[in-house]
Order: sequence, then C-alpha cells, then structure tokens
Amino acid sequence: MEHACSHSVDHDLSNRPADKRAGFARWLASKDCTNCWKAARDADSESKDEWLATKRAEEQEAAVAWAKQFDMPQLEGPEKALDWGERSRHQLMTAAHTALVVEGTWDEADWAELEEKARSITRAGWWIDQRDADGTDLQELLDAASEADRGTENPFR
Repeated sequence: MEHACSHSVDHDLSNRPADKRAGFARWLASKDCTNCWKAARDADSESKDEWLATKRAEEQEAAVAWAKQFDMPQLEGPEKALDWGERSRHQLMTAAHTALVVEGTWDEADWAELEEKARSITRAGWWIDQRDADGTDLQELLDAASEADRGTENPFR
C-alpha cells in the first residue's frame, strides 16, 4: 500500500473483518507511514522543546533584569529551583502591581511597603508555591509568610 508520504508498506489486514478492510486500507493510504509519522511527531516535540527553552530563557532574562532593577535579593534553595523561583516571583509581583496599582487604587507608598515585604521572602520554593496565585492576593500571602516566619523563631535564643 502506498501512503500519503509516498512510501510503500505491506500491511496485514487479515485480522480485520472483511467488510472493514477496504475502508481501513483507504484510511491507511491517506496517512503517512509509521516511520514518517514518528519522525514528524519527534520533530514536533523537538520544536516544542526548543520553543519552550527559548520562552523560559526570555522569561528568565526578564526576571533577572526586573530583580536587579527593583533591588530584589537573590533567592535561596536547591539549584534547580532558583530560576523557576525567580520567574515565579517576577510573574506574581508584576501581576500584583498591575492589579493593585495600575488597575487598582494603591499608590506608590502602598506598593513600596508590599515590595519591602516581598524582599524578605528569599526562599525560591515559596515563590514557586505561589505561582498560580492571583496578584490581588499577594499582600495576604506575604503577611501569612511573615507570620509563619515569626512563629518559628526560637524564644529561648
């Protein structure tokens, strides 16, 4: 049988009911052969992988530039979490600024106070955990994180 990719492949259709063979053969002929289909699928996944790597690199570059511009501290945690944490922090802080200042009622003094609280959270994992949070929730999340940190202090030190 000749496939749409112009390769000829023998197919055993004996396991199909007799009345279904002709239709299945037409369908097979309209498709690429297995090898061409796999090659196209693999090429698609490679291009998706390349696209994702490029997108992540762009996001990382923007996050690093933003952190430097706004004097955000380096994040701490496992090496593999640091870049993800920086991207998560940048995305959440940007979403919060848009929601609270640009579209909301906050002034720059309110925002500066929130930024200061954000600077105190240096654990990459915390920012990764909040990656799906709404920007309007950032104040409450930072307050909760600050209270949790205070609660873990050893009073006997």
